[in-house]
Amino acid sequence: MEVQTGTLLISCLDRPGIIASVSNLLFVNGCNIVDSDQHTDRDDGHFFWRIHFASMSRSIAEMRSLLAVELPKALSSLSLRWELFDSTQRERIVIMVSKLPHCMSDLLTRHHLGELNGEVVGVIGNHPDLEPLVRPFQVPFVTIPVEKGRKGEAEARLLEKLAEWRCSLLVLARYMQVLSGDFLRAWGKPIINIHHSFLPAFVGAQPYRQAYERGVKLVGATAHYVTEELDAGPIITQGTTAVSHRDTVKDLARKGKDVEVTVLAHAVSAHLLKRVLVHGNKTIVFQ
Repeated sequence: MEVQTGTLLISCLDRPGIIASVSNLLFVNGCNIVDSDQHTDRDDGHFFWRIHFASMSRSIAEMRSLLAVELPKALSSLSLRWELFDSTQRERIVIMVSKLPHCMSDLLTRHHLGELNGEVVGVIGNHPDLEPLVRPFQVPFVTIPVEKGRKGEAEARLLEKLAEWRCSLLVLARYMQVLSGDFLRAWGKPIINIHHSFLPAFVGAQPYRQAYERGVKLVGATAHYVTEELDAGPIITQGTTAVSHRDTVKDLARKGKDVEVTVLAHAVSAHLLKRVLVHGNKTIVFQ
């Protein structure tokens, strides 16, 4: 059969012999490890491992079934969590926006140039303003307004559209609405958000105004997974840029936009390449 590749993510309590046990398990089942990276959290004793491997004799689906039986045996009593991803299965991405185009435009450009390991299958805005910018990329654009008192209806329509597009990753590219807990529970899949501050500083609305009033010398951006607690999900990537006392709020926002674009792109790329493991409210991001 044709060689197939997959990425195996493992997190468990650390003990001697984990690498040897899993490596041998892959070897005896006709797999070759192409790339491997691991980390141990010395504070709580957890071990994290990303393995990219080639399977010479079994499909990735067959390897997933085999590992479901063998990994718990090899790593018993270690609070094991694991996932195996087929390299040929590209995630289907939907970008959500409001009126600011910079993060959306960058992701669409990277997708157009083949730089994202996934497929952008649609863009959803709560305003129609950015549709003309999406049209040249030949990606569908849908407007789902969020009217006062009718947020539940908008989120129900959003869930329908995401199901129709078979979305597996939602990216909030300066989408200026808070998704409800009911939506998050119904959706149940990863959402990456870009917040225009260096979290946990300046949570919520108008962070550049907050930063200006505090007199900071750096402004930043944070890409994180979305949870029910506002701007408090596991952080994937962050970045900063210098500002001075001469900068206005508009200057801070202008300088921050470049950081937002880069930080969000790096976070989305890391997620798509299966380089991120979530551990509580933290992440391990393999480079």
